[in-house]
Amino acid sequence: MTNAAPAATPGLISDPVHAQRRILRVLVASQILSGAGLAAGVTVGALLAQDMLGTTSLAGLPSALFTAGSALTAVTVGRISQARGRRPGLAAGYLTGAAGSAGVITAAVLDNPVLLFLALFVYGAGTATNLQARYAGADLAPPGHRARAVSTVLVATTLGGVAGPNLAAPAGTLAESLGIPHLAGLFVISGAAYALAALVLALWLRPDPLLLARTVAQDKESDLAANPAAADTADTSESRGGVTLGALVMILTQLVMVAIMTMTPVHMHDHGHSTAASGLVIGIHIGAMYLPSPLTGWLVDRYGRMKIAAASGATLLAAGILAAAAPSGSVALLALALALLGLGWNFGLVSGTSIITDTVPLATRAKTQGLVDVSIAIAGATGGMASGIMVAATSYPTLALTGGILSLALLPAVAATAYHR
Repeated sequence: MTNAAPAATPGLISDPVHAQRRILRVLVASQILSGAGLAAGVTVGALLAQDMLGTTSLAGLPSALFTAGSALTAVTVGRISQARGRRPGLAAGYLTGAAGSAGVITAAVLDNPVLLFLALFVYGAGTATNLQARYAGADLAPPGHRARAVSTVLVATTLGGVAGPNLAAPAGTLAESLGIPHLAGLFVISGAAYALAALVLALWLRPDPLLLARTVAQDKESDLAANPAAADTADTSESRGGVTLGALVMILTQLVMVAIMTMTPVHMHDHGHSTAASGLVIGIHIGAMYLPSPLTGWLVDRYGRMKIAAASGATLLAAGILAAAAPSGSVALLALALALLGLGWNFGLVSGTSIITDTVPLATRAKTQGLVDVSIAIAGATGGMASGIMVAATSYPTLALTGGILSLALLPAVAATAYHR
């Protein structure tokens, strides 16, 4: 990839600390908006497909499609960011997500399942971009504060992410007044939210965090060349192992989280719960995915990436057991299980992201991060697709328990890496 990216604003190069504060504020604003965009696919995507197709066995397909779409977007946003900076990469990703939302609305109006599935694939761009934004928060952060910078970006998603699912009922009423099917109402909000997030980034994410980080690194290299005795001997031998472990942590947490999350609204719907009840449970889940981020970031920086990665596996196991044991009529217990599911995912994402950022050099950082997020998205697509098939063949409790047990694979991986460090 070419490195002929535009230079960072010269006036801010001398003060990366000030630039980091501004960058985090802009990222927070965009994440609040994009968080609302995430809600539609999670809350009503499966229900929309079930309504069109008349079967539960393919209810996991929407989740699989928009996570597969996020895989393509992750590598594309990563490559654009590597070549041109975070601002154009993230803005393009959100605009694509907005276009996908418009496609879903059109498919619902036309009652066209093929168009629905194609649009959901494109809609997945918003999910991938929302996650990629966390890397932008860490570009200029010092090593001891990277997890907290990542967590600041993630927690901003909470406001939109929690509000979005709970707008399902009023959004549906609004949609019907416009001649749009009730279930497609949230995608109206999603499209507007993603478009506004793209606008915020395009206008105000200046200086570009990745480009400025490169400039700062080049300045440091020049200083070290003039004074070799002050060189910081970076350990690059652990880079490959760090990327592998960070990716594994995030892949497993994504697989388990998406599988259980995707089928929870369907499970509730099949047992007589309303869309509002499903929206409440998913809202609590999304809140637990992002709201604990500041605490998680502090824990990762304070106690280390490995311990919090291990805690992720244990928390996901507890979530799976509780979801499997919860009576189908208990909204409270399902909400608690989904809250634990979100918390376990948060532990895995923040610790895994920190591991990746710590071990990948700036020269290839954005491209590598994009490739890692492709693996995460594929894992999510696999979980989404398999979840519907598994529930149709067995039951929701079996799916939840299997996911919890699978998450335990994190523990030996973390233990082995810690032993070899």
